[in-house]
Amino acid sequence: MSGVVKVAFGSLSAPKGSALVAFVGADMKPAPMVTAQFGDLEPLIRAAAKASNFRGAQRTALDILAPAGLDASRLVVVGVAPGKDNAPVDFITLGGFTFGKVTGAKRVEVAFEAPAGTWDGSAAADFALGLRLRGYRFDKYKTRKKEVDDDSSEAPNFVIGSSHAVAARAAAQDRFAVAEGVELARNLVNEPPNVLFPVEFADRVKSLEKLGVEVESLDEKAMGKLGMNALLAVGRGSARESRLVTMRWNGARSKRTKPIAIVGKGVCFDSGGISIKPSAGMEDMKGDMGGAACVVGLLHALAARKAKVNVVGVVGLVENMPDGDALRPGDIIASMSGQTIEIVNTDAEGRLVLADALWYVQETFSPRAIIDLATLTGAIIVALGNDVAGLFSNNDELAQRLAAAGEASGEKVWRMPLGAAYDKLIDSKFADMKNTGGRSGGSITAAQFVQRFVKETPWAHIDVAGTAMGSQSSDINQSWGSGWGVRLLNRLMADSYED
Repeated sequence: MSGVVKVAFGSLSAPKGSALVAFVGADMKPAPMVTAQFGDLEPLIRAAAKASNFRGAQRTALDILAPAGLDASRLVVVGVAPGKDNAPVDFITLGGFTFGKVTGAKRVEVAFEAPAGTWDGSAAADFALGLRLRGYRFDKYKTRKKEVDDDSSEAPNFVIGSSHAVAARAAAQDRFAVAEGVELARNLVNEPPNVLFPVEFADRVKSLEKLGVEVESLDEKAMGKLGMNALLAVGRGSARESRLVTMRWNGARSKRTKPIAIVGKGVCFDSGGISIKPSAGMEDMKGDMGGAACVVGLLHALAARKAKVNVVGVVGLVENMPDGDALRPGDIIASMSGQTIEIVNTDAEGRLVLADALWYVQETFSPRAIIDLATLTGAIIVALGNDVAGLFSNNDELAQRLAAAGEASGEKVWRMPLGAAYDKLIDSKFADMKNTGGRSGGSITAAQFVQRFVKETPWAHIDVAGTAMGSQSSDINQSWGSGWGVRLLNRLMADSYED
């Protein structure tokens, strides 16, 4: 990685070699801050806008090189005029969009003030978060760097000028804690599977201890004693040992407050096992631990910002490989819950990991709510594409809270159905259930399987197969591993569960 994007709040000077960013609406008038410090730039902007048909609409920009009257080498004018729907400015997206328009600059100064009206410190902090999210890159394994005169391979340093700088700095601390969590989750998903196998993943989670998170890792012997035969069965064909890692953040005012449990599927590589996948695209299965990566990133974010909530994160870490000892179609295994499972397809392995992890978290921590995240089914991508995750829940209030957090954070979920007719599809002739219900309604029958390992606790299952990896690039994410879910669940905790 090229390092974290540096963002500071301070005074502007627009020195030689820098880029100055100013915002305009449809009237092309820059904010009073710009005029007061750098003179009347409106004629320059109007002339350049007329030549390029720039009208100041949101998500458009005008790059003026060698601007007359400025020492800065570039004046980047970013449009913020409201559209027909008159929607408010999304400052996180604005930050990411702005970052994308200053490529090649080593120093960028942003005059963060509305052309008309005011933008407060919270808006400036959101803008800074957008810069951080967009600036992430994963290039640690590239030995040849791009050779260009302006050294655009290095991210610029940003200075944000705001009349609310004190409030912005304070608000940005929490935003940057969340950015660190997203970056951590992206790093985990982007790592190659020969580097990030279950034991290595578990070792990396220990870094959370320096933030005050309690971390415990169970090895195969310990899991065997607990009867986690479903989880262990998935890893039987791999030379790499499996792990189950627990992370506890106790930030609530009362330590007796029952925690919210977040459970993640962590299949560090999924070959499909005996039911082996096609070779095309199999390299992407290093990302089959996107749910677990989100859990780790979330716990980092909560601990780094000292969130006033009790949360326990549990990740089941395995590798699904074909071998003489691998799980076979036709096998029947007993889960930690005592329920038996007929294996129909060894590529439906993530739900086996969740089965034991969910039972363990209920038996051990008695949480007041459980949310699991898993890159569980390709079927959810067919249903919802790569922009929205599938949500399944046994509790309307929890589902509504997640939907609201999704709208607020931009990491949206769409509730999918559950019901007896779907549940019947996973009944087995030989065991309590089979591990797949076939192609029809594949994401739903997978969720029905997972629900069989949930007691009466409010529970939500989020299928992130389309959003955690390989999702479409956006203004705030150019990475293959998106870190999706960290911002969603952080917002859920802040809005619904913190003291």
